[in-house]
Amino acid sequence: MKLSVIIPVFNEAANLNILHQGLTDVLTPDHPGYEVIFVNDGSVDESGQTLDAIADRDHHIKVVHLQRNYGQTTALMAGFDHAAGDIVVVMDGDNQNDPTDIPRLVAKLNEGYTVVSGWRKNRKDARISRIIPSMIANWLISKVTGIRLHDYGCSLKAYRREVIQDLMLYGQMHRFLPIISTWSGAKVTEIPVQHHQRQFGSSNYGISRVTPVLLDLILIKFFDRQLQHPLHLFGAFGIINLLLAMLTFILMLYYKYWGGKTFIETPLPTLAALFFLMGMLAILLGIVAELVMRTYYESQQKKPYRIKRTKN
Repeated sequence: MKLSVIIPVFNEAANLNILHQGLTDVLTPDHPGYEVIFVNDGSVDESGQTLDAIADRDHHIKVVHLQRNYGQTTALMAGFDHAAGDIVVVMDGDNQNDPTDIPRLVAKLNEGYTVVSGWRKNRKDARISRIIPSMIANWLISKVTGIRLHDYGCSLKAYRREVIQDLMLYGQMHRFLPIISTWSGAKVTEIPVQHHQRQFGSSNYGISRVTPVLLDLILIKFFDRQLQHPLHLFGAFGIINLLLAMLTFILMLYYKYWGGKTFIETPLPTLAALFFLMGMLAILLGIVAELVMRTYYESQQKKPYRIKRTKN
């Protein structure tokens, strides 16, 4: 079975030759037809030139240079679109993931799994800014989605091709790939993998990722439950607000004619108008979401990135 390894790269010039040598040593004995796809995600250092030089001397290496920096999710999409392997492995380009774990991921796939996720059990990162927020996020994601993984943020993962072909990802959804995979019936597991201290360059991630992760988690939950019928969600909220508006209106009339209170002496008229407007807006938003959803399913799919050039 042919193996494809996809590595998004953003300003990792000092790490690339070391990573290439490690991949060559690990993959050559057991996967002679392997390919490694480096996706240069708009790097502004020497990463592009370094990758082209590596590709010049090694036909196993493919390089996709994106027009600008799109982010890790879009870079992965570009890699998936150019991968030819029956098994696709994803890893980071900073040498914190270890290429020697790739055979272990593939072996686990061969036990009947569709997705194997890495678990950085002994993570070598800053505890306050990265490890603790990651632990909280992993716990929250598991609780909300019902899928129990220790480390959603680990980039080192292995997929069977049928999981990622025709997959469309947006925003920062790459960390939720195991969850998205289960929607199509994938069998997901995880294994502990090595994690090394970063030797060169600086991390592009930090505690600022917490807010995007939380927002993406809300979105992924919506996709899981309400994507095909968004009007059910927005409409239910709208109907609740309309019922509250009706109840408030009745109370307003009661106080006016039997409670000895004029309209201006209570906040009820304002509340009635507010609940009514919120209810109508929610229902209208649900209708718009239904139209967007149908466009999403029925329109022609377009790629969320532009390629500047390719190598090999």
